[in-house]
Amino acid sequence: MCSLAASSLPVNWPGGESPPGPLRSQGDPAKLSDFSLEHKMKPGFPCLLVLLGLLHSAVMSVWGVTTTFPSFPTPDSFPTSDFSSGSPTDSAWSTSSSKSQSFSNFTGNRDDRGVCQCSVILPDNTFPVLRVERLEITAQTISKKFETELSKVKEYVQLISKYEEKLLNLTVRVSIMEKDSISYTELDFELIKMEVKEMEKLIKRLKVGFSGSTVIIDQLEVEIRNMTLLVEQLETLDKNNVLAIRRQVLALKNRLKECEASKVESTPPPPAPGSCAHGGVVNISKPIIVQLNWLGFSYKYGAWGRDYSPQDPGNGLYWVAPLNTDGRILQYYRLYNTKDDLLLYTNARQNQISYGQGSGTVVYKNNMYVNWYNSQNMAKINLTTNKVDLSQTLPNAAYNNRFSYANVGWQDMDFAVDENGLWVIYATEASTGNIVISKLNDTTLAVLNTWHTKQYKPSVTNTFMVCGVLYATRTLNTRIEEIFYYYDTNTGKEGKLNIVMQKMQETVQSINYHPFEQKLFVYNDGYLLNYDLVFRQIPQ
Repeated sequence: MCSLAASSLPVNWPGGESPPGPLRSQGDPAKLSDFSLEHKMKPGFPCLLVLLGLLHSAVMSVWGVTTTFPSFPTPDSFPTSDFSSGSPTDSAWSTSSSKSQSFSNFTGNRDDRGVCQCSVILPDNTFPVLRVERLEITAQTISKKFETELSKVKEYVQLISKYEEKLLNLTVRVSIMEKDSISYTELDFELIKMEVKEMEKLIKRLKVGFSGSTVIIDQLEVEIRNMTLLVEQLETLDKNNVLAIRRQVLALKNRLKECEASKVESTPPPPAPGSCAHGGVVNISKPIIVQLNWLGFSYKYGAWGRDYSPQDPGNGLYWVAPLNTDGRILQYYRLYNTKDDLLLYTNARQNQISYGQGSGTVVYKNNMYVNWYNSQNMAKINLTTNKVDLSQTLPNAAYNNRFSYANVGWQDMDFAVDENGLWVIYATEASTGNIVISKLNDTTLAVLNTWHTKQYKPSVTNTFMVCGVLYATRTLNTRIEEIFYYYDTNTGKEGKLNIVMQKMQETVQSINYHPFEQKLFVYNDGYLLNYDLVFRQIPQ
């Protein structure tokens, strides 16, 4: 009997075609195990055994041999089937194979051990299509994931390239710094700050004393301010730019020196004290705080200044006249012989009167001029005797807070002194509240001349006189006033100005001008301030 050994059974694919998947090429013998990678584990493999059993029965029936097959359970290994002893010879086997409809092109022989081996063509109706589809889907998913990861890898490669360039650049910079003999950490930033501050002070002096266009000076001031910011950043950030900053500072200093030299060459000297040889006020300095009035911060209203006498212009005494806290009554005032006495609150003479009204007070030739309380009268008080030497009515003047200044009450009459003498600024009902200027005889208080302006007095915060020209101020905000209006009694002309005037507190209570010092004496909510005036120079 000839047995079929599954481990050695060669198989050809039907029709002579190459099998799908991992099977061999056309004509190559294939073992049954090639049809499935997992025949030993899958349920379809027993069906293949049954098919082989039917094949065996068909062959035996052709040759008249009866063979009984056992049932085929799921095997752990491929089983072998033995033919009966009455199997045909090799030639007969080959002849009968052509008669079978289920087989073609199979031959067999018997080996030395009596085992029959043959080559058959088996149909494959159980190709794993679903498994192949799942395999394709899995492959596509893996491909997408691979593309995503590949793109990330490309990004990482680019970033690594950039960091490599930065690292190379940093390495070069560090190498240069190591070879340089200058120690950047030991540079003195405070010295640079001091140099910048000196330039700031110089530019401020230039702005005060420079006549004409200040575009170049303003540009220098902006550059110096930017330089200060750069130095501050340099201390905390990049100290390696210190040398460049120092070079810029040196260049700015040279430009400032050139500007100052040109100023000295082109600008005529300021007018002599008490002289009107100029073209009027064109600028004003920042406020200089002298002190708080001697009564304290609560006494916000009042006036102060320095006595002016053309016969002895440089030796006038200082006076401070704060109003009572009601902002109306002038009752006490103090006199100081020197500014040092004023600053130290020493050697003061304190006097009392009954009563002045408002903060329009001024002192001229050792006499104090005030609006007498609750009246239309002007009073002249001798400072030596502290007595009222003269009281005179100011014709048609409004009084008792009828046309006072904006934000300042009870200043219907505002006395002023300049190089030309004594003035009074007020308003009348006939002028409908517009400012009226009168020149007074300081001895008799008689009105010598009068000028009517078009400026409404209650819209003005304060006024002062310089060389016969009235200057009026207004509030821009709580820290800035503006000298915005002028009236020239010499020519009768009036016009607009734009001179910014900084202040310490919100309200300017009074402004007095001293012709010899060419300064303003401002009472600013209890604080005594000084301002230097800058005049337009007349080319000689």
